[in-house]
Amino acid sequence: MQIDSKSAVAIDYKLTDAQGTVIDSSEGREPLWYLHGFDNIVPGLERELSGKGVGDRLQVEVAPAEGYGERNEALKQQVSRDKFGGVDDLEEGMQFQAQTDAGPMVFTIVDVSEEVVTVDGNHPLAGMALHFDVTVRDIREATDEEISHGHIHGPGGHQH
Repeated sequence: MQIDSKSAVAIDYKLTDAQGTVIDSSEGREPLWYLHGFDNIVPGLERELSGKGVGDRLQVEVAPAEGYGERNEALKQQVSRDKFGGVDDLEEGMQFQAQTDAGPMVFTIVDVSEEVVTVDGNHPLAGMALHFDVTVRDIREATDEEISHGHIHGPGGHQH
C-alpha cells in the first residue's frame, strides 16, 4: 500500500535545524500517526510522503513557506504589562493564547520590562528550513469517522 489522500500513516521522524540540532524526534516513543491529505503535518513533508510505502526512508528539507511559514514581524508587538491581568511572574518563553480579529492565536513572550511585555505571534519554527529524516512504519486505510473528523482515532491518534 502506498500513501495517498485518506491514508492513516505512522512515521518515525527526526526534525533538525540547518545546523543539525534536534528540534523534535519520535525516537524512544511510538511512531507519529497522522491522516494524510488533511493538513495534519507541514505541507512540504506531507507532499514528499505521498506515494511512499512501508519501510521507505527519506530525508527532506522543507522551506519555511511549506513548513511553519515565513516570519511576520507584524506579529511581534509590545503590550502593556497590565493587560496580563494579575499574572506577576511573566518570563521570556512563556506562551499564552489570546483572542484576535483572526481568531485565537498563541503568543510567546520574548521580552519583559517593568511596564511592557513584548510578545511574538509567529510559530517558534517560522522562518526556519526544517530538515526531516523520516521512515514510514505503517499505512492503513483511514476509517470513515477519521476522515469526517480530519484526524486519526485510536492508538497513536485522538480518542473521543
